[in-house]
Amino acid sequence: MKTAQDIIIKPVITEESMMGIMMKKYTFKVAKDANKIEIAKAVEEVFPGTKVAKVNTINVRGQKRRQGMHVGYTPSWKKAVVTLTEDSKEIEFFNDMM
Repeated sequence: MKTAQDIIIKPVITEESMMGIMMKKYTFKVAKDANKIEIAKAVEEVFPGTKVAKVNTINVRGQKRRQGMHVGYTPSWKKAVVTLTEDSKEIEFFNDMM
């Protein structure tokens, strides 16, 4: 059994993800083998007072990178966009960023 800290790796801080905070949508980098139910439970456990309404997941492909004549790829990863309910408490970590 994975802990909530093993499922949620780190927040994704981009312009687009910061725009979603106004609509209570938060973006996280999550474990590749985590499913939507595990992600929702992990967010509610790590951030007490939050209630998850919906989880959308995206598998992000690794980008092609070159080092001279050698070509390789960065690691692929999984992104989760978590939507909270209207009566849910906001995540303070993201509010400090704005």
